[in-house]
Amino acid sequence: MAQTNSVSLFPSISVYIVAENRLLREALVRLFQNRAGISVFGESRFADSSSDQIAASRCDVLLLDSTAATLATTLIGELKENAPKIKIILFGMEEDADSFLRAVRCGVCGYVLREASSAEIIAAVRGVAQGEGICSPRLCMSLFQFVSQQSPKRLEMAEQRAWTKLTLTYRQCQLMTLVSRGLTNKEIAAKLNLSEFTVKNHIHRIMKQIHAENRHDAVNVVRAGGYLANA
Repeated sequence: MAQTNSVSLFPSISVYIVAENRLLREALVRLFQNRAGISVFGESRFADSSSDQIAASRCDVLLLDSTAATLATTLIGELKENAPKIKIILFGMEEDADSFLRAVRCGVCGYVLREASSAEIIAAVRGVAQGEGICSPRLCMSLFQFVSQQSPKRLEMAEQRAWTKLTLTYRQCQLMTLVSRGLTNKEIAAKLNLSEFTVKNHIHRIMKQIHAENRHDAVNVVRAGGYLANA
């Protein structure tokens, strides 16, 4: 009866393990077999693993060893595309901010460090299965800092695009559309029945207005504002 009660405390979680070291895989299988509510649906090394095989297991959580970074990145990318419901945990990782941020961008849900205990790995599996993100406090701070550094840049770009959209005249947008098509000032002048000098002045004024250093940058800003006619 006591065993039944302990099982009911945890939802059923299915795990698939990918690790190069056979001894490590076997140790993890034994670890999870002794834990309530966790079942191992498969285990393999990287060379024998495929996204189709893992997806077919219908596992909830994939535990991925960090020893083969290139293979791991490929596998994660395929699974995020073909089996997005599978939550991925990297384990055995170094506490390196760049590696962690790359893993976050790939779409992992957990980043467990090399020195983690068996109890911490079990907690990571249960936490990720319940919708939590798992990483060390130090790496969590690095993520906060990264987002904080990116936000002002994006806000500035958004404001610039909105401002550009509000202030460019029809003639200016017409000019920049022709510039985006690679036309010279002379060719633009001929199309719009303007003098080449007038076209040059218009483009210079636009570049100054949107703080662009050259024609290419000006085109990118105006395109981002959604103000270029279809080529």
